[in-house]
Parts: sequence; C-alpha cells; structure tokens
Amino acid sequence: MPIGGTFMGYLSVSAFAQQYGMSERTVRNYCATGKIVGAFLTGKTWNIPIDAVPPCRGKKKELPLLSVLREQKRLRLTGSIYHCTQIDFTYNSNHMEGSRLTHDQTRYIFETNTIGITTESVNVDDVIETSNHFRCIDFIIDRAEENLSEAFIKELHQVLKSGTSDSRRDWFAVGEYKRLPNE
Repeated sequence: MPIGGTFMGYLSVSAFAQQYGMSERTVRNYCATGKIVGAFLTGKTWNIPIDAVPPCRGKKKELPLLSVLREQKRLRLTGSIYHCTQIDFTYNSNHMEGSRLTHDQTRYIFETNTIGITTESVNVDDVIETSNHFRCIDFIIDRAEENLSEAFIKELHQVLKSGTSDSRRDWFAVGEYKRLPNE
C-alpha cells in the first residue's frame, strides 16, 4: 500500500520530482536513460529507490566573456577587454573611495608596476590599493564560478587592504567586520 508516493522503499516519479525540485518529465528521462541508479519499471510505473539521488548535471559551461577575460589575462594583451577592465574598474572604484591617482597613473601602475615620475606627491595607500585592486579583479575572474558568500567578500577585502595603513590599525580588522562604525 503506497504512502505519500512511497512503496516498500521506493519513491514514485512525482514524489522524487517534488523532493528534488524537478519536473516529472526530467525524472522519467533520468530513469529511462539509467541515470537514476536502481530505478526500474513495473508496468508503466517507475520505482525509484528511496536513497537514490539525481545525477550530477554536466560541467557548467564557461561564460563566453569569462573565457575571453581568462585568456586575455593569461596573455596580458594591451588594449584588450581584460586590460581596459583592470584599468577602468580600478580607477573608478578607487576614485569613489577618495584615491587621487589619475586614470593615466592607474594605467601606468597596471602596465609597468611602477608609479612613474611625477611632480606631485602620491599617497602610498592609493598606490598599494591600486595594485591590490588589480589582484582582486584577477581573484574574481579566477573564481567566477563560485557562489558569492560572506567568506569570499572578506577574502577580497583582505586582498584589497593588504599592506595599507588601514591593515596596521587594530580597529580596522582587514578581512573581517570593522570594530568601529564609520564616522
């Protein structure tokens, strides 16, 4: 006597579909192609073992832009989407945070890993954060398939603030929540 889609250690297609949040048609296809281990037909009804799990879906396809960014990162192509993203995103993000580096200075740091000759003073933290920001973008490109999580964001913050004067302040807590609120 079936109880809630279960019969002697087996689930019905509808019970299995509901349990795993998939369509009954998909479950039937998995059964018919042998992708659900232990499933068998009795007449026209599939019997699915209670401990069966749906098959893993194939490897996620890489997004076209992501594969382009990864390839251009590897090749370090000047003028590429990767190159422009690094410079423009870093410049604008840092500028919003108060960095006084110009777009050209940001580009120069990315391209040569130096700050160039300048007649004006440059804040060391601006240079360090700019360099770290380039690493953050690489970090995001490398780990783009991962789910966004609190730990991921904290790790990005750790990379961004590493070596800055903020990282030497006890209250700032790089890679964690700040211990004091903003002023």
